[in-house]
Amino acid sequence: MNRNLSLELARVTEAAALACGRWVGKGDKISADAAATDAMRRTLDSIALSGTVVIGEGEMDEAPMLYIGEKVGSGSMPEVDIAVDPLEGTNLCSKGINGAIATIALAPKGGFLHAPDMYMEKIAVGPSACGVIDIDASPTENLTNIAKAKSCNIEDLTVVLLDRPRHEKAIAEIRKAGARIHLISDGDVAPAIAAAVDGSGVDMMMGIGGAPEGVLAAAALKCMGGDMQGRLIFMTQEEKDRAPGMGITDLNKVYSCEEMAAGDVFFAATGVTNGDLLDGVRYFSGGAETHTIVMRSKSRTVRFIQTRHQFEHKPLY
Repeated sequence: MNRNLSLELARVTEAAALACGRWVGKGDKISADAAATDAMRRTLDSIALSGTVVIGEGEMDEAPMLYIGEKVGSGSMPEVDIAVDPLEGTNLCSKGINGAIATIALAPKGGFLHAPDMYMEKIAVGPSACGVIDIDASPTENLTNIAKAKSCNIEDLTVVLLDRPRHEKAIAEIRKAGARIHLISDGDVAPAIAAAVDGSGVDMMMGIGGAPEGVLAAAALKCMGGDMQGRLIFMTQEEKDRAPGMGITDLNKVYSCEEMAAGDVFFAATGVTNGDLLDGVRYFSGGAETHTIVMRSKSRTVRFIQTRHQFEHKPLY
């Protein structure tokens, strides 16, 4: 695939972030998500590709979606699968809290795990701990192996988890082992990526979160040489019944990073509010500034892009 697609994807997430950035702190997550979705769809349709959305927005948010199966792009080659979350962290955006991002990933047709809108157990680390994690091992075992791989003490490690009652047991064990914990209220894609960025202060992301977000995180970590494992969590019989239609036959399967995001993968994310990984949108008279990460798995190129947008010349925004 054309390497210029990575920069085209940066345009897509920048457009989404600029659109929903106007809604930061206004207490309306639905309007914020709708603004991001509309801007992302319009920008995607201006790109020379024939894309099919295979990971769309979560129905859990009761928000407008780039729905699974939707066709995007100009209709020309290449033919690709697309995973999107126009606004990851809708609550974070509506409350003006750090960590909201606009994100998208692209892979050759059939490259992404078609994860239903349900939960996934995840564990993610950066390149320095690649190959030493095990989703079936205890937090203490994983921390011990990560510390050994990184030539540091467990006390030097920081683990990010969603602040949910379901993680109380893991949190207690991590604290007993001696590692530091950063609890987040929403949005676990950015922390998973941060685990692969030197100097981010994040060493591991773990816990149960959204499955679509897990695929997006896997796409980014593959581009960065990181590692991730995920296992779908089926909460109801209805979710189990939906699995075969998504191509899932083994309900207990542990998916590797490569199995969730295969082939030549592209990934981009733009900050909406400030976070460990990206700065949020900053508006000024007549324009705004965005901070974006864009990457490709084939070359392992990772770019951080600081962009100033002049609205007089970009009527879309």
